[in-house]
Amino acid sequence: MAEYTHGGDILSAKARYGGEILDFSANLNPLGMPGAVRAAARAAVDGCVHYPDPLCRELTAAIAARDRVEPGQILCGNGAADLIFRLAIALRPARALVTAPTFSEYAQALGAVGTQVFSHRLYAKENFDLTERVLEELTPGLDVFFLCSPNNPTGRRVKAPLMEQILHQCGENRILLVVDECFLSLSDGAGPGLAPRLAENPQLLLLRAFTKSYAIPGLRLGYCLSADGALLERLSLCGQPWSVSGAAQAAGIAAMGCPRWPEEARKLIQTERSWLLEQMSALNLKIWPGEANYLLFQAPGRADLKERLMERGILIRSCANYEGLGPDFYRIAVRPHGENERLISALKEVL
Repeated sequence: MAEYTHGGDILSAKARYGGEILDFSANLNPLGMPGAVRAAARAAVDGCVHYPDPLCRELTAAIAARDRVEPGQILCGNGAADLIFRLAIALRPARALVTAPTFSEYAQALGAVGTQVFSHRLYAKENFDLTERVLEELTPGLDVFFLCSPNNPTGRRVKAPLMEQILHQCGENRILLVVDECFLSLSDGAGPGLAPRLAENPQLLLLRAFTKSYAIPGLRLGYCLSADGALLERLSLCGQPWSVSGAAQAAGIAAMGCPRWPEEARKLIQTERSWLLEQMSALNLKIWPGEANYLLFQAPGRADLKERLMERGILIRSCANYEGLGPDFYRIAVRPHGENERLISALKEVL
């Protein structure tokens, strides 16, 4: 079995530590799951004696109203990762570009179908920001470009002027631009993202998820947006008929009735992120100024920090498996203040 390399592996952490775990490895909404979402998912269990709606009609209508898009521009799936793999299977692109570091599932999905994957390196000295250098690689013959904004694990967003250039160049060169906006609603200055640009950019596909914004990773619920109906149909055909459970659909519908939940979380995130930056800088850690609900940092020469914190019941995300980073790079979620204080206290003990 392949090694699990993402955050949130609570069962393994509990098995190793032997007690309750304070999880900073999964970058979720620090407010947790809304009560209405929890209640909706529980109530939906009684309906699980029937198959769920394979077309997710009520959920799609709720997403369309919230995101201000057409229902025909939406396809729901079993988390954003499900849709990433469907896209790779549906298109089987010959050549693809991803940034480095970024979410590993893009390259994993593409590699599974034999795609030649090229990496565009992001540099620490530039805050891991995407720059105009990427335009040199968006040339004819490239089939797809995966872009994460805010990027995981750096928390940095693509600047608006550069995004405009990328949109234009991908359109000119017939490159499918896949923009992962799963962390958008929990980032600074969150707005509609690129959803208003779908109609004029048929080569654009957006990935979004309820996982982060509403803290429901265990329910598995994501969706993609595109004005290319034929592409969405191909993605639909590459997935199982009932990929979104009844409980997940009910939770998503309830979440759409809590539009201010991510906004309330952003207030907490901005305050606590600033506090964490200050405290961690004082410990001689190198932290990058992310714009989302997580922080990338380096503990120079300390490749064992995850294990040392685990001994104290705290789980963080090692970033050793991200291309372009090293064994002393880590990511933490921004959590409520009391939890953040426990993290800083533990860091002071082990550093």
